[in-house]
Amino acid sequence: MYLRRDLIEPRVYQEVIYARCKETNCLVVLPTGLGKTLIAMLIAEYRLSKYGGKVLMLAPTKPLALQHAESFRRLFDISPERINVLTGELSPKQRAELWERSVIVTATPQTVENDILTGKISLGDVVLLVFDEAHRAVGNYSYVFIAREYLKTAKHPLVLGLTASPGSDEERIREIVKNLGIERIEIRTESSPDVKPYVQRMSFEWVKVELPGIYKEVRKLLREMLKESLKPLAQFGLVSTYSPDISKREVLQAGSKINQEVARGNYELGRLRMYQAKAVKLQHAVELLETQGLTALRNYIKKLREDKRTKSSRQLMEDPRMRKVIYLLVQAKELGLDHPKMESMLEMVTGQLKKKPNSKIIVFTNYRDTGRKIVEVLRGEGVTAERFIGQASRSNDRGMSQREQKETLERFSRGEFNVLVATSVGEEGLDVPEVDLVVFYEPVPSAIRSIQRRGRTGRHRPGRVVILMAKGTRDEAYYWSSRRKEKGMFEAIKKIARELEKAHPHRAEIREKVPESVEMPSKGKITPLDEFLKPKEKPEKAEKKVEKAEKPTPSKEEVYEKLPIKPVFVKKPKGIVVYVDSRELRSGVPKHLKELGAEIEVKTLDVADYVVSEEVGIERKSANDFIQSIIDGRLFDQVERLKKAYEKPVIIIEGELYGIRNVHPNAIRGAIAAVTLDWGVPILFSSGTEETAQFIYLMAKREQEERKKEVRLRSEKKALTLAERQRLIVEGLPHVSSTLAKRLLRHFGNVERVFTATEEELKEVEGIGPKKAREIRKVITAPYSDE
Repeated sequence: MYLRRDLIEPRVYQEVIYARCKETNCLVVLPTGLGKTLIAMLIAEYRLSKYGGKVLMLAPTKPLALQHAESFRRLFDISPERINVLTGELSPKQRAELWERSVIVTATPQTVENDILTGKISLGDVVLLVFDEAHRAVGNYSYVFIAREYLKTAKHPLVLGLTASPGSDEERIREIVKNLGIERIEIRTESSPDVKPYVQRMSFEWVKVELPGIYKEVRKLLREMLKESLKPLAQFGLVSTYSPDISKREVLQAGSKINQEVARGNYELGRLRMYQAKAVKLQHAVELLETQGLTALRNYIKKLREDKRTKSSRQLMEDPRMRKVIYLLVQAKELGLDHPKMESMLEMVTGQLKKKPNSKIIVFTNYRDTGRKIVEVLRGEGVTAERFIGQASRSNDRGMSQREQKETLERFSRGEFNVLVATSVGEEGLDVPEVDLVVFYEPVPSAIRSIQRRGRTGRHRPGRVVILMAKGTRDEAYYWSSRRKEKGMFEAIKKIARELEKAHPHRAEIREKVPESVEMPSKGKITPLDEFLKPKEKPEKAEKKVEKAEKPTPSKEEVYEKLPIKPVFVKKPKGIVVYVDSRELRSGVPKHLKELGAEIEVKTLDVADYVVSEEVGIERKSANDFIQSIIDGRLFDQVERLKKAYEKPVIIIEGELYGIRNVHPNAIRGAIAAVTLDWGVPILFSSGTEETAQFIYLMAKREQEERKKEVRLRSEKKALTLAERQRLIVEGLPHVSSTLAKRLLRHFGNVERVFTATEEELKEVEGIGPKKAREIRKVITAPYSDE
């Protein structure tokens, strides 16, 4: 026995789900806070006892992975050194060592995906693979690739998917079921008979706020301008209506339609780009006003005003109605007006803290700027509040590292501050105990996100959820949209569950009885995994229990010592080998190559993205990257290097090439003709990552099997000449290609003079205008600071 049964007290529904899923690939849909992790632990113990090997539990974020590892260490009678967390913060070598000695591993999926591709780990001896937040197993997310590899390579595979909300439409749920190889769905809702006694009462309130007069005036002006921008698009049939309530998606799709028409030679429609760009910006402005407030709108208009390069922004700023909007915003600022939601939110938070001073409260908002403002307002009223945001940094807003996120959550759990103001990063899975109040600053039109947000309260005691809505705005539409989608989600899951039961009738036998080995629990009082622990015993008894736990039976120790842990990587006889540049791992192409049966060797390549023989080097470019390389002049330098390094270079362009950027189709065709005719480099066109991988695999097969060519990397790292070193240094400057580097060095004579030249002197060189000169000087003279 691995699980400390003396410490836990599972509930009936957990034991039943465990019994049905310990030998069947299952998706468990269970409301947040009802112990999905404990079900995973029960099954992990069973699988380890039966087969040995390893258990791998994946979670989408590092804080979640750490949380799971801590739970396993606490409740599993296994040496803590055998329970480890793998994340991208560890080096590949460290991860390989940890994997080799671990029995239980929790990890982020991108890390495991990379280690499978690079051959650092094998899933052959994993006897249980748990996908936490399994609703992410769609599209190109790492869960999909890992599940396929696992089901293909494991000796004793078992998949367990855990989620509170798999998705709002049937198609998405079917995709998750297919991608994870699910054979059975176990679904419980708050009203399921075996779950109902344990569900804490959660009160829902939606608070409607009235927009003040100044808001209505600003909104009217922006909607007028939006309608005017949409009219020409509607006249040409690019959108279905010129109503300001049109969906964002339809306006964005109009841009793609315009680009496609221009690519076909219909240049008349090109002039409509301006109207479409203005419509996108005005839509965003209206949404900010309605859902976030005047501060958010003011910041956005300031960005538009500073955007001198974009014609649509300049035209919007020249419109007399926009000038009036700016005047009204200044007036509102002087009057101290912001969104009325801010007052309602403040009133709710302070009211909760008056009733219970040590309350824990989470406020969710979609926008970082709004989050900053909420924290500012709360602190101004003496309320202790902190922001909880993602890792990405914006122009003037540094993201939080995973360590900072973890520390913030721990401080919140300890009660060092009362209010956590979170963006979407706080919605998923993190166990914050005893949250008394959750405030949605705006509704979200997503069933998954709505359920995840609500799940932060009512986990262990009665909770309260408040949704703020501005009357007569898209707030109301978003709210009803998420409710409708949520209802549809449960209907779709139940339908698919019934279909799976018919497709796997032999699995249904388990429903009728729970194996005798399962101990049926009593319904204890509920109080994060703590609520499933048995009540504490008297000290004397507890001591005896510890003594017992410290003396495992020899048979168990024997089994434990003989766990079949595989070596990190066993070199197999090589089949088709493809060298892959390490920067290509995220592209999705290496995953498809591995699925096709190729042996992947990941290296840092100086030239080419893929190498399939000593003669053939392949450069993969997305359509967007190809066009960008034409714009910034990199294309022909890259082609020259590729041609020098490989006798048979190939370029693959991936995706729809025409109509995605504001570049004339003839410029694109001219570049393709030059690469093909002047340089003699063939270009292949691919519809996406899967077709790209098929091209590469077929070329590798042809070279290695039919032509018996060696797979060998050219030694690109030969000693550079002095001139090459000098050019390389100058090429590091912004917008400086190898051709421009040569011109600069010829003009100034040496590297030092290039770096000390003034803007005026730089502009004397052909190809350098005021903008390039300014950016070069900025890079050279700006003070250095760690980001």
